[in-house]
Amino acid sequence: MGPATLSLGVCTSCLRGRLKGLVAPKKWQCLTGKREVRSIYSETGKWDKEYAVESRRRLEKWWRPKVKERFTTISDVDLSKPKFYVLSMFPYPSGKLHMGHVRVYTISDTVARFQKMRGMQVINPMGWDAFGLPAENAAIEHGLKPDAWTYSNIEHMRKQLDRIGLCFNWDREITTCSEDYYKWTQHLFVKMYEDGLVYQKEALVNWDPVDHTVLANEQVDENGFSWRSGAKVEQKYLKQWFLKTTVFAKAMRDALDNLPEWYGVRSMQSNWIGDCRGCFFDFMLKVNGVESGEKISAYAFNPDAIYGASHIAILPNHRLLHGSSKLKEALQESLTAGRDSLTSVSAYNLFTKQEIPVVISEKSEFEGYLDTKIGIPSTSLEDKAIADKLGLSYCRVIEVVSDGAEKMINSGEFTGLSRQEAFNAITQQAQEEGVGGHLTSDKLRDWLISRQRYWGTPIPIIHCPSCGTVPVPCEDLPVVLPSMALFTGKGTSPLASASEWIHCKCPRCAGAAVRETDTMDTFVDSAWYYFRYTDPHNTERPFEKSLADFWMPVDLYIGGKEHAVMHLYYARFFSHFCHSQDMVKHREPFHKLLVQGLIKGQTFKLASTGKYLKKNEIDLSGPDPTHTDTGEKLQITWEKMSKSKHNGVDPEEIVELYGIDTTRLYILFAAPPEQDILWDVKTDALPGVLRWQSRLWSLTSKFIEARSSLTKPSPNLLNKKEATEAQKIWQSRNSIVSQVTSHFSEDYLFNAAISHLMSLSNILSNASPMVVLHSSEYEDALASLCIMISPMTPHLASELWKGMSHVQHKLCTQYNWDKDVLLQSWPSVDPEYLRQPDTVEVLVLVNNKACGKVMVPHNVSRDSEKVQNLVLQSELGGTHLQGRTIKKVILSPRTSLINFLID
Repeated sequence: MGPATLSLGVCTSCLRGRLKGLVAPKKWQCLTGKREVRSIYSETGKWDKEYAVESRRRLEKWWRPKVKERFTTISDVDLSKPKFYVLSMFPYPSGKLHMGHVRVYTISDTVARFQKMRGMQVINPMGWDAFGLPAENAAIEHGLKPDAWTYSNIEHMRKQLDRIGLCFNWDREITTCSEDYYKWTQHLFVKMYEDGLVYQKEALVNWDPVDHTVLANEQVDENGFSWRSGAKVEQKYLKQWFLKTTVFAKAMRDALDNLPEWYGVRSMQSNWIGDCRGCFFDFMLKVNGVESGEKISAYAFNPDAIYGASHIAILPNHRLLHGSSKLKEALQESLTAGRDSLTSVSAYNLFTKQEIPVVISEKSEFEGYLDTKIGIPSTSLEDKAIADKLGLSYCRVIEVVSDGAEKMINSGEFTGLSRQEAFNAITQQAQEEGVGGHLTSDKLRDWLISRQRYWGTPIPIIHCPSCGTVPVPCEDLPVVLPSMALFTGKGTSPLASASEWIHCKCPRCAGAAVRETDTMDTFVDSAWYYFRYTDPHNTERPFEKSLADFWMPVDLYIGGKEHAVMHLYYARFFSHFCHSQDMVKHREPFHKLLVQGLIKGQTFKLASTGKYLKKNEIDLSGPDPTHTDTGEKLQITWEKMSKSKHNGVDPEEIVELYGIDTTRLYILFAAPPEQDILWDVKTDALPGVLRWQSRLWSLTSKFIEARSSLTKPSPNLLNKKEATEAQKIWQSRNSIVSQVTSHFSEDYLFNAAISHLMSLSNILSNASPMVVLHSSEYEDALASLCIMISPMTPHLASELWKGMSHVQHKLCTQYNWDKDVLLQSWPSVDPEYLRQPDTVEVLVLVNNKACGKVMVPHNVSRDSEKVQNLVLQSELGGTHLQGRTIKKVILSPRTSLINFLID
């Protein structure tokens, strides 16, 4: 006899070989020399009862273009109908997909298809986060220009997405490095500039000496090395552009309370922003009584007491002492290391109109990230001690009245108010006057967006010797990147060498001027892309308000947890700004956030050197893996897939080997979305989903065969026992539709949804022949099962549905049998099922012997853990189970029965 075959038509020897990596991905030749060739019903009109490997290949090839058509474009938007906006974080076009991409896009694709079947207008768009250092460095390395490198990668990755069956609304595709996108990034920048949210100042920055650019603090590891280049980061003072994100800090922190479905990310965002109890006030600096023309912002922990300020304190490493400030010399003359030093520089408060001295603190750091704060003796004993020590004048501004309440004195027009009233009034008025007052924390800093590289959005600013800093008028945008040879020098922007591009005319006086040569951080481009998807082809504005208001907020945003702070914070800032400009109705951009875990591969490392080994360097013949050459025992860990660690897998090879639908099912079934997946095809998950697909095919085959007989189905032919069996199928179908719908729409536990669907397929597998032939309940349950798997396995489900739909004698008329499965409506729970009693009587068995019955709520009657707890808490449980060791609990998927196996 030849080798045994599984029901899915795969030789067991081959399957074992493939699971062990013994069979080349593109060779479907059986190890015994036998090759199975199958055709599919959609091609031949003949149903093959076996689901062989060749069947899978042929049906995916047949259905892939048709499945893609179902979601590539969206018709005209009907603003009166419900919508669903599912968004996966767009990728950097590296040129090669990895399994992390496949996981996040499989989830978004599944959700999008499900919501479309529920009658929603759905967008699931895709684009490219295309600017940035990796493309520029790769282009330099390969002697190419970054635009050529980037667009070739985009084209390759788009084809990869298509080959592995991932579908998006490609009519909404955006690319951040295209002029028609970054024109509007620049437009938003100019609008922020006009609204006072953009400024330039000298700052102590993290400088990467390898990549020759500024790094955000988050791009530097705990040991002071660049997260990208690995270089030791240097500290230097550079004039940089900032977005004043602190203006919306309090509003953004408060809004987190309305985002309950952000789970752990919400607390991370809250900690990032900090407690917004103080604010900054703007000051004009003077030296020896003469205005210097420079401004400074200083933080007040108690804005209500601002009229009682005695001084401004700065740190010894403040930019004014080390950069190119006109005040540098005066401040350095006053500096005495290790002491609070009074200087000849004073600060004029643009809100209170009071002038106070600048003091260089003896401290090396303040609270949070502050380097400048306002000393107020009325609210701080430390500030009072400094003021008294240096002989600084100040007044008391808080008075305790008879009832113990505090009110303001010596506070100008705010005198007589309670502290809370003064706090609210002072901060509000300072905001209205544009001199500060926006509540923020001492740990949050404004967003430094300057980058000293070529491949980024040019900052639309012109420097004029007469007019100063002038934004490029919106009608003159975009400021297009010049075509130039790549820069490889150090210490300055590559754009500084584009002389023809730099020299221009001032938009105000028409005099000779120069362009800004810094480009924007790529996080700026990705901070508003979700808006552009709502109206991607608009040439008049970033997006039409009516369309943004319709599609926003994003209903489900899917991405990695590494973006939980920076990207999500910046995106929320842009959304709050657009809301303040009446560009959009909603302040918050994302309703529900789904943070997916990593896909990890097994790594083998030499303990002696830390070197990661390739597969051909590993000896797996013994009980423990060893190095092939030395015999050294290896360290085995699970880590994020990486080329350098030799633990990655090629998505295209996996799809070629196992199929699109199998790969999708494995990813969805292996773990809940937020958990990591340990990629090991030898585990139960992959063989399990392979067997299940075969079972689904067999179920459909059994139905087709039964209904192809000469006997016309008639439910009246069922006897009492068969009618009861059909009724139980009806109950299971409705229960599972309810649970699967909940998983697809609420908690996104696709692994649990698949388990429920497997349970339904098991129930149908055990149906008697008469029920299969004559029961509308069986037909309805099988049709519902086929529809419910289709968002996850669209190709297989399409073929199964095609086979079912061509059966002549069907009893269910609620389905549109003439249309493909992806065009069916999502199954609903029968109203009669919802009218069932609120409780269910569950038979309790102990070691397979009936002990009695317990009433449980109907809505938890299929939840094993909850039913188990209710039984244990009952009188029956106390009698039969108390003090006993429970080895296993089995809740029947078909009947109201639970069995406790005990010692």
